Amino acid sequence: MAYRIVNNLLYGLNNAKIKPNGGLHLNVALYHCLEQPHEESLPPEWYIKAYKKLTKLTHLLKNVDLIDGRLANISDYSTIYDDHLEQNMHTFKELARAFVGSPSVQQALLKHVKGSALCFSKPSERRPITVNSLTKVCNFLNISAQQRKDVRLTICPQVTQHQIWTGALQEILNGMESEMDFVDRKCLSKGTRMGRQIVISCLKVLDTAISYDPESTSWMRLAPTKVADSPASHKWEDILDMFNDLINCLRNESEFFLHVTKLEVMKEGLLQIKDVLIDKSIGYKEIRHQESLVQKKLSKTLGHSSRCLFTLLLYYLYGSVRDIEVELCGAVYGSDDGNKFSLCMGKILTSDDEKMVRSGVKQLNKALGLFKFVWETAGMEGDLELQGHLWCVDAENRSLEYRENMFFLHGISV
Repeated sequence: MAYRIVNNLLYGLNNAKIKPNGGLHLNVALYHCLEQPHEESLPPEWYIKAYKKLTKLTHLLKNVDLIDGRLANISDYSTIYDDHLEQNMHTFKELARAFVGSPSVQQALLKHVKGSALCFSKPSERRPITVNSLTKVCNFLNISAQQRKDVRLTICPQVTQHQIWTGALQEILNGMESEMDFVDRKCLSKGTRMGRQIVISCLKVLDTAISYDPESTSWMRLAPTKVADSPASHKWEDILDMFNDLINCLRNESEFFLHVTKLEVMKEGLLQIKDVLIDKSIGYKEIRHQESLVQKKLSKTLGHSSRCLFTLLLYYLYGSVRDIEVELCGAVYGSDDGNKFSLCMGKILTSDDEKMVRSGVKQLNKALGLFKFVWETAGMEGDLELQGHLWCVDAENRSLEYRENMFFLHGISV
């Protein structure tokens, strides 16, 4: 079963379907077969043929990578809108994943990382995962129900602060505006034009939600000036209405599929605070009261599985709002004494160019850091060491350190 499905990747994409965002999603049968406890071995001739295709795709995809679900040019990190190229990228990643499980690559991995656990040896450890909720992270780390409650109670007051909430919304909208500017030059669709106007209006209203510098004391601030003909105070419900209009405008625009998904995610929080005021002219004490209402309502209502809460956590930790894509999920490996653990995750690269390697290392470090943050917040016993593994066709084995974590570059060859 596994051989037949993986073999199809060599000769065509019969099992592929293109989703509205242009991304390729291979037939789920491939992942079902990877979940089996015993992997069906692939014959040596398969690896020879697959290696030829991998080499060809490496040249085609030079300086291109998948970054958190988006096809990007590593030279300037611009988004690439090309269904055929994205299709080739997914084929490349799947073939490379199959290679990572080969006996020769596994033996090379043991020699390269001496004293380490045998990682990525199981099919389940070579699956890609999208990390978009605390529940997924806790399931992966095998965190108990009580510890999950503790994690949520610890994280919520930090990530629902008013400046984190407004900052995350601004990050989403600014990202949309930047991509709309690019898409507009290519194709001025009606939906994109209307959507851009809504984004601009939404950012203006959101600006009224950003109050004074929280570091300065109240006596230093000037009293707000009342204007006789000033419009009525905005509420968060106004932002919610704009999000709904924006979703309706861009629902059928494939380039904004991920953006629309994130808008839907953030609506969960907006629904909880829709009656809270947004107005800098109501006086400092009232502003602080309204801001505290935002934090209290979000902390109380956003649950452990909330993707809105997870987005706020991403912004709190990294200043970004995109869900994290891990190409080889790896696992947590324990030591004999039970006091030390290693979390290993992996990524496939299209070249061993220094900029490509650095980009891959940063992506892995972000994912690993998130998991360690939750591990420590949950009060898990034992030290958790982080390891990132990257694979590239014909690359020379080497290791590098980034922010006190070790990363290993491995070659793929026959």
